[in-house]
Amino acid sequence: MASGRLRIYLGAAPGVGKTYDMLCEAQRRKARGTDVVVGLVETHGRPRTAALLDGLEIMPRRTVSYRGATFTEMDVDAILARAPAVVLVDELAHTTVPGCRNAKRWQDVHELLNAGIDVLSTLNIQHLESLNDVVERITGVPQRETVPDAVVRAAEQVELVDMTPEALRRRMVHGNIYGPDKVDAALGNYFRVGNLTALRELALLWLADKVDEQLDHYRTEHQISGIWETRERVVVALTGGPEGDTLIRRAARIADRAKGADLLAVHVTRSDGLAGASPAHLARQRVLVESLGGSYHQVVGDDIPIALLEFARAENATQLVLGASRRGRLAHMIDPGIGVTTTKLSGPIDVHLVTHEEVGKGRLLPRRARGLTLRRRLAGVLAAVVLLPLLTLALTHQRTGLNLTSNVLGFLIVVVAVALVGGLLPALLAAVGGLLLLNYYFIQPVHRFIVAESNNVLALLAFLAVAVMVSSVVDLAARRTSQAVRATAEAEMLSTLAGSVLRGEQALPALLTQVRETFGLTSVALLERAAEGGQNGARKADRHGWRVVDSAGPDPCLRPDEADTEVPVSENLTLVLRGRPLPAADRRVLTAFAAQAAVALEQRRLAQVAAEAGPLAEADRTRRALLTAVSHDLRSPLATASAAVANLRGNEVEWSAEEQAELLATAEEALDHLARLVENLLDMSRLQAGRLSVFPAPVGLDDVIPGVLRDLGPAARDVAVTVPDDLPLVYADPALLERVIANLLSNAARYSPPGQPPLITASALHDRIQLRVIDRGPGLPAEDRDQAFTPFQRLGDTDNASGIGLGLALSRGLTEAMGGTLTPEDTPGGGLTMVVALPVATVGDSTQPADGAA
Repeated sequence: MASGRLRIYLGAAPGVGKTYDMLCEAQRRKARGTDVVVGLVETHGRPRTAALLDGLEIMPRRTVSYRGATFTEMDVDAILARAPAVVLVDELAHTTVPGCRNAKRWQDVHELLNAGIDVLSTLNIQHLESLNDVVERITGVPQRETVPDAVVRAAEQVELVDMTPEALRRRMVHGNIYGPDKVDAALGNYFRVGNLTALRELALLWLADKVDEQLDHYRTEHQISGIWETRERVVVALTGGPEGDTLIRRAARIADRAKGADLLAVHVTRSDGLAGASPAHLARQRVLVESLGGSYHQVVGDDIPIALLEFARAENATQLVLGASRRGRLAHMIDPGIGVTTTKLSGPIDVHLVTHEEVGKGRLLPRRARGLTLRRRLAGVLAAVVLLPLLTLALTHQRTGLNLTSNVLGFLIVVVAVALVGGLLPALLAAVGGLLLLNYYFIQPVHRFIVAESNNVLALLAFLAVAVMVSSVVDLAARRTSQAVRATAEAEMLSTLAGSVLRGEQALPALLTQVRETFGLTSVALLERAAEGGQNGARKADRHGWRVVDSAGPDPCLRPDEADTEVPVSENLTLVLRGRPLPAADRRVLTAFAAQAAVALEQRRLAQVAAEAGPLAEADRTRRALLTAVSHDLRSPLATASAAVANLRGNEVEWSAEEQAELLATAEEALDHLARLVENLLDMSRLQAGRLSVFPAPVGLDDVIPGVLRDLGPAARDVAVTVPDDLPLVYADPALLERVIANLLSNAARYSPPGQPPLITASALHDRIQLRVIDRGPGLPAEDRDQAFTPFQRLGDTDNASGIGLGLALSRGLTEAMGGTLTPEDTPGGGLTMVVALPVATVGDSTQPADGAA
């Protein structure tokens, strides 16, 4: 029996319409005459979804008792007995009640598929096993019901039911997902715009991977090797030369013009790993590719055009970027080159040959490996001198029992042994010596350097040829081994370099220390040519105009001419090394170290400049803003109080008792306003200086909010408060919390339209309590929200009586001082919501100054 087919409707979050679409598909199939039944569908009280069940056969559910409660689950046995063509099974990730046929609903679905029944099901992205931890970090909500990715990937069809976060939140506000009592909590927790956007992106990316996987499977199954331009992919080939930077930037521009095409950089190295590419260039170019949003790859292949095209076809690339040849005109006459060959073999892949500054300059030949050491060569000569006479003596005693062939093989063994010990030159010496000894002692006429038979001449020549070839192979292997060891060491050093550079303030000294330890030097220093006085972070320049920027090891060089090795970085920057002269082969790695040292120096100086300029700019901005605010906001209430007192003291007018009381109330109100402004200023200054006293303690919001409303008076008369009775206590400073709520509520009341007063709600989320102050005012654009928390800013205010702009800044500072956060959000339907998140009080929390409080 053929297995049934599984179709999954995948959504980013509840409410996007998965069940609705599944029921629509069921109605379409039923209209076509397909035998469709409903195994289990959850409508969650949504009338439009429930209406789609009309006309569909609904299988009775099975009743299960567990711990004194009764539950209903899908009856798998009844469905198997009914044997429909298609069955609808909602919520694939559901965990069934203990005592059911299977522990998970997806296991029930697996049984139905094995019985040849097609299944339509639904799933949210947060229930995929591979994304479970990612979703929990995003939303803060753990998902205990999961489905293995393999189950979903095995589905014949996965259809994404997509909806924008804004549209989903509107559905929530209109009551199309949850009941009215759950809307505010849902919008403020799981259904935030940021959460929904991240979940939507996860769903799209996961589905895109499945589509790519299906496409690759189809191409493999049908043996399709041609390029299908389903997505633009630009591959840039790097040789390890200096022109790579130009090629990468050119390829990135091509990818950008192709509306976000993938960018891949590839370097083809020979199978022996000994190509002449510069590790320093490749390391820098890899960073450049990744900074442009691309990826770096390295493949092995002796035929570079074939290797490039195989990589491009494997990645389904559509465009290939190559650099114009650096070879001279004569070389082009002998060999057309990689670019021409690749273009001829590329087929449907577009090949771009990009000119650059290195065109026609030729390639530097790789330095010939030194091979074996002098000691081993001398040992090889000694072995030849000792072994040849001993072998000759041994063979002369066996002259009657051995023929010429055996003698030649014996001498050939000695030559190979000498080659293994000392390399090519000692082996050649042994071959010539063996040839002469064979001729003198073992070929007629004996004891004369004459060969009487032509057959013996051929044997001697064959011995000499084989000896030379074997010696060459052994010597070449030794050289290649030496090169491979060196290449491995360079790769390890560069890998260590890549992992240790650009780690903040200590990057430069750590880098210099690594150079010193790697090459066994006495000291390493980075010198800079500059005028007397120098830049930040550098020592004073000497009389020759050089100064030590940083160094590692004792007695660093003060000038380039004191160094054993100098590696120029730029016109005014050089890396100097003391201890021993380093060979030219080490300069490739040293160049990479020097380039990274320059980057680390520049980063350090930029950080110093930013650190010095930041406080100055902030202080200047604060000073100017404070002067602007004080010019009116502090003087206005003072002038009001002064005028009221002056009128009371004046003799020109006789004030009645009521008028005197009104003037006194005006003066008192103005002075209270002035006192609040001064108190806010003092608190802000304490916050900025880190001297604010905080005394956190367990406190209930239902104890704090009434006091705030009472202090605000008529302005808070119509404020609505929704705080659950069972809400846990928060761990906060009660007095500071009152100040925060009062500031936020005053700000909300100022912008709330008539007839729509602010709303205060609270809810628990894990170990945090979230208090929301909601208004229905004009709201605040996303680009202005950070500025709204800057002191002395009054975004949107047109009157000078609105305060000095400290309310939100002070509220955020006080909230963070208590270990909480204050963030703005859009109010569904228009307006602004301020969310104060504070830790839940736990057992053992007591009233004590917070860490760092004065």
